[in-house]
Amino acid sequence: MKVFAIASPTPALTPEKIQQHMSDEVPATLKLYLDGKVEQFWFRDKAGPIFLMNVESVEQAKATLDTLPLVAEGLMSYDLMPVGPLMPLGRLIQK
Repeated sequence: MKVFAIASPTPALTPEKIQQHMSDEVPATLKLYLDGKVEQFWFRDKAGPIFLMNVESVEQAKATLDTLPLVAEGLMSYDLMPVGPLMPLGRLIQK
């Protein structure tokens, strides 16, 4: 299952706290990528990352993201949006 995870910083996130946690956040994010749980990622300035996750469920996506240091410290949250194939395109090939 594919899930978009869209980050939002909490009011508690300050530039100082970002610097404090980045040395742990970056390797943790890279591990999720290398493990295949994060398939693609993008960054929005002043908003944080967007991940396309490859997971079994939305619950697994949440549990996975909860392990990231910024989430664990209450500094970042994610909106989760499950996505799938654009099924109406099938109408184009039906006879």
